[in-house]
Amino acid sequence: MSDSVRTFTSDRARARERDNETETETESDDEQLHCPECGSENLVTDSEHGETVCGECGLVVEEDEIDHGPEWRAFDSQEKDSKSRVGAPTTNMMHDKGLSTNIGWQNKDAYGKSLSSRQREKMQRLRTWNERFRTRDSKERNLKQALGEIDRMASALGLPDNVRETASVIYRRALEDDLLPGRSIEGVATAALYAAARQAGTPRSLDEITNVSRVDKDEIARTYRYVVRELKLQIKPADPEQYVPRFASELGLSDESERRARQLLKNAKNEGVHSGKSPVGLAAAAVYAASLLTNEKVTQSRVSDVANISEVTIRNRYHELLEAEEQLSMP
Repeated sequence: MSDSVRTFTSDRARARERDNETETETESDDEQLHCPECGSENLVTDSEHGETVCGECGLVVEEDEIDHGPEWRAFDSQEKDSKSRVGAPTTNMMHDKGLSTNIGWQNKDAYGKSLSSRQREKMQRLRTWNERFRTRDSKERNLKQALGEIDRMASALGLPDNVRETASVIYRRALEDDLLPGRSIEGVATAALYAAARQAGTPRSLDEITNVSRVDKDEIARTYRYVVRELKLQIKPADPEQYVPRFASELGLSDESERRARQLLKNAKNEGVHSGKSPVGLAAAAVYAASLLTNEKVTQSRVSDVANISEVTIRNRYHELLEAEEQLSMP
């Protein structure tokens, strides 16, 4: 027999062996999906005992399975948090998304004992180098400063975490698209937070944003328009009703007053009074009018302080809201 024939025969034999192995694996997979006793596919996994049991006949199909859970037990959430050894989830609110190492500022060991002077110097050098490695280039330093600014302003305005997360994503997009040259970091960060608050349905007025920002109102408005246009953000016009719950809560008004204020704003929309008017001014006037209609008298100065709107604006919008309601009530 020639060498070529032997080679061809051996290749066919190896191919036949591979086919047999594949069929055997397929059969074993099929056996795992069925109960070998009754053929049922209703297999139940008992993670507590590490067994797979047939739900029809009760046969233990597999036992001594690997437990992928923790080796410790916890009986309340506080104990679970203290025993857990995993880190915090990744977040866009940190420039490194929370994946880097953080060295604590306390000069104590794991047992709470103070470190020696030599160890303190060593830990200080480690903190310095760790900080340098976390921000290796100008973009990361830029991002770290901006996200810290967003977190500071969001805390001052009482905005939730989802708004901070959205603002961080908007700023990251602006940084990736090179929208920052010629603009300040604080201006773009403030514009991102203003846009995120409006997207999330918890808007803050431009005056409120300006009070906690380090840039002036004109720069915030200019940068906001530029960021929205370049990133093609879909932001609807602010609805006056979105401001009502916050104003009513800060003024200590009842649910009845809040519902009355919402009704006044709906009537104004039906009459077209809201067109071209500031949503903050309309919301403040609606809350003031509702408090009078429900005998929960609130002064214009208090509403003005809460909404950061002048008393003149509240009086003008107040009369317009009442006139719109009167026109709807007329036969």
